[in-house]
Amino acid sequence: MDAAILAGQVDSIDFAPASEYAEILQNVCTILATPVYSVPLDRGFGIDAACVDMPLPVAKAKVGQEIVRAIRKYEPRVSVTKITWQADSDGVLKPKVQVRIHVAA
Repeated sequence: MDAAILAGQVDSIDFAPASEYAEILQNVCTILATPVYSVPLDRGFGIDAACVDMPLPVAKAKVGQEIVRAIRKYEPRVSVTKITWQADSDGVLKPKVQVRIHVAA
């Protein structure tokens, strides 16, 4: 099953998701919204934003690599299939991550 997630799109946390699918999507959203070093007992959790001031092509490549690394490590039931980029009205570039969810039916 495929889904698209826009980084920075975090709703309220559901402590009892209705399905495994909803739980997995919530986990991926949390990974994408969490800066590395911000979780006290797991400093490696999240996305490293050290490339913020790099040239745009380099920053896109490094953030894309970080997204794949973090999702592969922290949510193994998902694989990243595609990353595209969207700019909002303020000119902020955000990754849109296409994922494939691997859950036994």
